[in-house]
Parts: sequence; C-alpha cells; structure tokens
Amino acid sequence: MPESFAQNKKNILVAPLNWGLGHATRCIPIIRELQKNGFTPIIASDGSALALLKKEFPNLIHLELPSYHIEYAKKAENFKWKLIKNSPKTINAILEEKKIIKKWMKEYDLYGIISDNRLGVYNKKIPSVIITHQLTVLSGKTTWISSKLHQHFIGNFNECWVPDFDKTTNFTGKLGHLKSTSLNLKYIGILSRLEQKELPKKYDLMVLLSGPEPQRTLLEEQLKIQVQNYNGNVVFINGKIEENQKIEIVNNVTFYNFMTSGELEIAFNESSTILCRSGYTTIMDLVKLDKKAFFIPTPGQFEQEYLAKRLKRHGMIPYSKQEDFKIEKLEEIQLYSGFPKVKEQINWKQLLVLFERE
Repeated sequence: MPESFAQNKKNILVAPLNWGLGHATRCIPIIRELQKNGFTPIIASDGSALALLKKEFPNLIHLELPSYHIEYAKKAENFKWKLIKNSPKTINAILEEKKIIKKWMKEYDLYGIISDNRLGVYNKKIPSVIITHQLTVLSGKTTWISSKLHQHFIGNFNECWVPDFDKTTNFTGKLGHLKSTSLNLKYIGILSRLEQKELPKKYDLMVLLSGPEPQRTLLEEQLKIQVQNYNGNVVFINGKIEENQKIEIVNNVTFYNFMTSGELEIAFNESSTILCRSGYTTIMDLVKLDKKAFFIPTPGQFEQEYLAKRLKRHGMIPYSKQEDFKIEKLEEIQLYSGFPKVKEQINWKQLLVLFERE
C-alpha cells in the first residue's frame, strides 16, 4: 500500500461509473483537489474507467467494483431494450456495491465517499456524495419512471453535486434541473480536468472518440474513411485504453489509441475544431477550453441526442446523426456561436467542508 495510506486517515473513496470514459475523466480534477486539501483518495471502479485512472494516478490504491453490464446495441432502436434486458445484472451490481462498501469502511478506514453515478456506493455512517448531471433520466415514454428511480437512489446520499449552473445559462437543461425537489443539490459549475492554454495551432481538426462498444468502433470505422477527404491536419484519438500508447501517421492524419490527460489537454489546445460525441463530460471540456465543435450523438442514447439538439437550438454547436454524417458538414461550424465564456471557478474548499470533522 502507498505510504500515505498509513499516515493519513482522511481516506476518501472516489468511485466513477464505467460507462464510456466521461465519469472517470471528470473525477480526475476531484482526485487532484482531494490531494491538495489533505485527503487521501482511494479509487474504485471497473473496466476501462479503472484502467484510465490507474494510468493517471499510479501511486494511489485502486479497487475493483462489480460491472453494471451497460451495453449498447448496434441499432439505435434496440438501445433501451438492451438496457432493460441487462437491468437485473445492474441491480445485482448495485446491491453488491453496498456490501463491498460496508467491508471497505473498516478495511480502509473510509472518511467519506464520492460516487460518480454508482448508485450503491454510499454509507449512512460517513459523508457520501453522488455526482450526476442527470436528475431527469431520459428514456422515451418511460422517462418519468427512470427519473423517479434515479432520484430515489440520489436521496440515499448526503449531497448531490451537479456539474452545471443553477441559472438561465446552463448546459444540461431539463436533465440537470427540476421544477421542485427535496434532494440536497449543489450546483458546482464546470467540472473538467483540462485547462485552457495559449499554444500554436498544430491541427485543423481533432477527432475524439469515446463511449461503450459497439458504437465507438462503428463510428471509428466510419470516420477513418471520412477524414481521408478532409483538407487539413487531423489528430484522431480512438479512446481505447490499452497497455501501451500507439501512434500512427497516415497522410494528413495522426492516430492515437488513447492519450493521458496532459497529452489530451495539449492536443485540445493545439486544435482549431473538435469532432466528437455529445457526451456531457466532453461538453464541459469544450466549455472550459472555449472550443468550437461538431457533435455526432451516440445513436439511441436519449441524453446525448437531447444535449446535441438543445445546443443546436441555442445556436451554439451543430450536430448530425451518425448515419447522415459527411465530413463536408463540418463547414456548418462557422455558422454557430460556440459556447458562452465561463469564468466561474469551482469552490473546492466550500465543497470539501462536508468531509472535515474532528
């Protein structure tokens, strides 16, 4: 075990959901701030999310939680039914998490918990926080059921941190804002691991892939063909967390299987425009870096489709359905305003007060 574990009793479990990489990447700034403020983060997740955080924080303790078995269908219309089919496995994982947390409480002398959308990672005996931007969980005709269920789980935590603003200029719309609620909500602002830097432009386009399979691979195959017709320099990041980084240059395109946070921060700042999914973590990165983008929402994922439509309607960012996308559509970017500039910083001292006690 790391030396700091034995010396520092203020151990905070940080547990992101393994659904794409967004939940894990937005926990990176939280882990850094915990370290700055005298806490010892312990990381818990599964799959790619855990693999990514191991690469980012090799000296911390890494624990494995059960998988939620979230799978995408190849066809968008089958997505919801795939989730419903897998829901018994997800419920079992949530129940298993609760048992594991009880065991870890004693084993690791936990001081507090920060869960990013892992619904069973809490304990009534210590301060427990859930991070989510989905107070409303869109699922078509069953939205009211999925939302009530999610809000019930959120109610088990002391606080719910919503990475957005509770005001007119916000980025989640109805996802992150309820007309009335008894939940203890804290709107914390834009949560991103990246910082804006003044760097010379190296790439005209950055392609950033993410999300669960098989949709990530389907989009990768489609875009690899499309970028051959792009007139400019391209950096193409596949979003596949593997043991070793691979870099391949084909004509005007530089391919990476993955990048670390530091490398990604540089690539973002060196790129003029971004082509990516409309996942909320990516949206927060774009807001923070003041970048213009084009979205291709994951087919059948209600949340990404809603966010893409909303931002287009507000004149900020254009989007296309995956099956309709052609590289020429990127010319639409110049017709949109991009995101409004955000200057507010997260008040970490105020947030982390929850974990301070004698």
